[in-house]
Amino acid sequence: MPAHPERRAALRIGIPRVLSMWAVHQFWTGFLTALGIEPRNIVYSSETSEERFRRFGMGRVTVDTCYPVKCASAHYGELLFGQRRKIDVLLHPMHYNMPSFLRGRVMDTLTCPRDMAAAESVRAGFQRERDLFREQGVAYVAPLVWLGEPAAVARQLFEALRDVLWLEEDETRRAVDAGYRALAAFDADMRAASRRVLEACARDDAPCMLVLGRPYHMDPGIGHEVAAPLQLAGAPILWAHHLPIDADILEWLFGEELRRGEIQDPLDISDVWSSSYSNSTNEIVWSAKFAARMPWITCVLRLSSYECGMDQPSYTPTQRIVEAGGTLYFRFGDLDATRPAGSVKVRTETVLHYFNQYSARIIRRKLAALPAARPWPPSQAGKPAI
Repeated sequence: MPAHPERRAALRIGIPRVLSMWAVHQFWTGFLTALGIEPRNIVYSSETSEERFRRFGMGRVTVDTCYPVKCASAHYGELLFGQRRKIDVLLHPMHYNMPSFLRGRVMDTLTCPRDMAAAESVRAGFQRERDLFREQGVAYVAPLVWLGEPAAVARQLFEALRDVLWLEEDETRRAVDAGYRALAAFDADMRAASRRVLEACARDDAPCMLVLGRPYHMDPGIGHEVAAPLQLAGAPILWAHHLPIDADILEWLFGEELRRGEIQDPLDISDVWSSSYSNSTNEIVWSAKFAARMPWITCVLRLSSYECGMDQPSYTPTQRIVEAGGTLYFRFGDLDATRPAGSVKVRTETVLHYFNQYSARIIRRKLAALPAARPWPPSQAGKPAI
């Protein structure tokens, strides 16, 4: 029988702020709140830092893997041992695949296998000698979830969580729908914010930068805040996974290719990328196409963590796509646990120099190359047609 609503509402649920959770956390917040969990009782771990890794993660890593996976141990440790009020449940979903905005020819949306399996490898470090979850009175649950296939999710979560959250099938289905709505609303807000940045750049004929990376590179401890000094110096920063995909923008940038039959859809990547099974890689490749065409994106920063096997095959294709449009391209492909502040500072100063030196020329060249006969955005109707 389901628990009384007050009992479920009082549960404190801890969620590690790691890996693909950076892309879909709003789904889980929406799902849990729809089930009656108090928002203040949904506890995400802090951003990654060396101090937290030393305090909570050292000695619990069971496999030698990339740092974004390795540091998940510190997030578990913080949730188990670093809370003023203890959590009742530690929830770390294993995302098999992800929702995607892309369309076109045969394409899959899988997560990185290390990302998907991280919950199992990290769990082992907390049960290797004795069960620390049980000692802390915490229920550990790591459901395998196909977020890229919504029809399957309600059944998966009902079976995985019914004895932990005392679920019924109908309410699980409604909560899953609420989770997807929350995720869609958040993504729409972020894309709208990116559009406003681009509209401001178009209005002022000013440049901006695009970060090509995985969503977890927004974590300061993983991405080393590479974009922060550039933004402080006045460069507007966009992130690949929140680029605007409004119909007028897509028509302006990709309409001619669509009519020539080179692509099936403005959100298609089959013309430049055939190995389209990794969701993050697919979105990085499409964002590179977007950057190559959008006049006011004059500089692209490619972030990748050290030894990322999923990213390595895409380095050369994304660089070629970006530079084919005359856009500046800089790669930070060795991000790891160590943070060499001096070298990052030198490299970002180099980026800023080239950005300031060449952006005006790049904007003019990219505007001249676009075949569109009308201005973008629509608010620019008073300006000369492009």
